[in-house]
Amino acid sequence: MTRQTLADSPASVPPFHRDGLWPAAAARIESFAVRHRRKLVFVHAAMFGLFAALMIGPLLLPPAPSGVFASLAGFATFIVWGVWFPLVFLSVIVSGRSWCGLLCPMGAASEWANRIGLNRPIPHWVQWPGTPVVSFVVVTIWAQTAGARDHAEAMAIVFGSTLAAALLLGFLFGRRKRAWCRHMCPIGLLLGVYSRIGIVDFHPKRPRPGGDHWTERTACPTLIDLDRKTESRHCIACHGCVSPAAKGGLYFRLRRLGAEVAAIRDHNPNLAEVLFLFVGTGVSLGGFLWLVLPSYQSLRLALGNWAIGHGWDWFGMPGPVWLMANYPAEREVFRWLDFLLIAGYMLAWTIGMTALLGAATAGSAWLSGRLGGDRDFRRRFVELGYQFLPIAMVSLLLGLGGNLFSTLAALGLGAGATAAAKAGLFAAGGLWSLVLGERLLARQGVGAGRRWLALLPGLLGSLAIGAAWYPAVFLS
Repeated sequence: MTRQTLADSPASVPPFHRDGLWPAAAARIESFAVRHRRKLVFVHAAMFGLFAALMIGPLLLPPAPSGVFASLAGFATFIVWGVWFPLVFLSVIVSGRSWCGLLCPMGAASEWANRIGLNRPIPHWVQWPGTPVVSFVVVTIWAQTAGARDHAEAMAIVFGSTLAAALLLGFLFGRRKRAWCRHMCPIGLLLGVYSRIGIVDFHPKRPRPGGDHWTERTACPTLIDLDRKTESRHCIACHGCVSPAAKGGLYFRLRRLGAEVAAIRDHNPNLAEVLFLFVGTGVSLGGFLWLVLPSYQSLRLALGNWAIGHGWDWFGMPGPVWLMANYPAEREVFRWLDFLLIAGYMLAWTIGMTALLGAATAGSAWLSGRLGGDRDFRRRFVELGYQFLPIAMVSLLLGLGGNLFSTLAALGLGAGATAAAKAGLFAAGGLWSLVLGERLLARQGVGAGRRWLALLPGLLGSLAIGAAWYPAVFLS
């Protein structure tokens, strides 16, 4: 079966029972998406044009005054970091990975390259579950050292290089597939993990047992074995597998917030995903704390003096612009000292936060077992690691979407109102994590009167995330 054969079949096929929330609304959304999916090529072309304008346009224009609306460079930076990222991040709650399937120019470009490429089998190192985790860490650190949040040139370098990597991977591997979106895209991994708590799901009409599986012999561009689909992480909501009048394939449905995570044992939980949740929180946190904590500046001064005293003059030399910020006209030039220290600082926070959240999860898993929880320690650990999804998502949204709040403040939103909105979001994320933890423990068989004890380590972990983000979110 190919994607072309999934067009609507005759309406003589008897209808199936559509479960989930608001089935009539889900059917209308599905019908609209299927009816217009052949027009996606035009959407992809328009998004690619917009992407090129935002990345290349500022490089072709003469320098202009700084400010969001004073120059194309300032506007592009604001659109990407102040609007695009927080809105795309939030979109997974209500539309899953629809950005990836409907709008993303990189995914579409990778699939286009695959159509004319070598179509080689996807190698094992690409399939390794840790590949997108490494990709996320590398790109996140690189964006910080290159200054992608502050300089249009650096933003073009980072995003342009990522696009080139997506094109190359698509050209080399897979057959009419998006190996980039499935196995390597750092943003796709981020959106996929958090889409698990969203309301969107594509479910098989005739599900096969055996658990979630991936295969290159499928109509799905992200290599999902459609009849065995149980998780939403890899689904890019392209509707290519949906044929309303057919007996087979998938159908679109809506579900309660957090339903997949609350029953995560039925939706392919895996250790690599949980570790990414911890690692992603830590590396993103480190990317902001080096800007606001005095400990970074103290460490920089001490290390710089040590390097000078030992004759390491190269420590004070500027590096290449593709690797680190080197913009004398804008009074920002990073030395090798800055590059190594920023990367090291972010990695240290990554290791520390991963250890802290891992310890909290281990505590909950151990207590769950002592209080009657089923399964072995490893599987309880993996399941309970997902309780941090909401609080980690809110913290990333507030941190990485800080430009949006800064702009709102500049447009008249008072500092008190901004702080109250951030605090409210943090509180909601923490409460949601607590609720998910309680449901996960209930599914493990821990009695209602005992769950509070096993919830304590998770609560402490959520409080630690909030406390760590406090300087970056509320004091900057």
